[in-house]
Amino acid sequence: MPGTLSSERKYPLIVFDWDGTLFDSTAVIAEGIRQAAREMALPVPDLRTASHVIGLGLGDSMRHAMPALPPERYQEFLAIYRQYFLEHEDRLGLFPGVADLLRALRGRGHRLAVATGKPRRGLDRALAASGIGALFDATRCGDETQPKPHPAMLLELMGELRLGAGQLLMVGDTSHDLGMARSAGVDAVAVGYGAHPLESLLAWTPRACVASIGELADWLTANA
Repeated sequence: MPGTLSSERKYPLIVFDWDGTLFDSTAVIAEGIRQAAREMALPVPDLRTASHVIGLGLGDSMRHAMPALPPERYQEFLAIYRQYFLEHEDRLGLFPGVADLLRALRGRGHRLAVATGKPRRGLDRALAASGIGALFDATRCGDETQPKPHPAMLLELMGELRLGAGQLLMVGDTSHDLGMARSAGVDAVAVGYGAHPLESLLAWTPRACVASIGELADWLTANA
């Protein structure tokens, strides 16, 4: 039955990151960070630096991308960034093939979840707009538990869905996703089309590193 847990599957639960893994939003997030820096007359990080912090908690993001910004101004920065993101949100969407992949995984008996650095409000809005919210059994967001790369999101999903670490696979596009998986004792697959460059992902020795949604679908069909 679709959506039920199958003992025949190596990974009964597949957990996906959102931005840069399922949702094509990396460029807008990175440019939003850069635009907020401009408006606050701060040194503007290059695109690689701005992309690197995607998925981290606010404090870690600011310390890495905006080291000159005092903590008491973090919320000011965040408000400018959020305004930029909302103004450009209507041009964002799922990577082509994502919805079909997720439906196919459900049809094969996998359960699905999301572990993302997005705030709950943002993820709920994106799930509703994309029309795929019903495909997920559980979700965790960065503002309701410890942010990546802390393992809390995965540990909480294990507890909620009553599964062990060996039954989960994490799929993500950043070293933060892979670090979270390693800390939780969970296998991971890296996608090389998102926020972090291929070499930084391979350094974490994921089970695989794929270059497209099509390659991800092929790997999951053969190995998950």
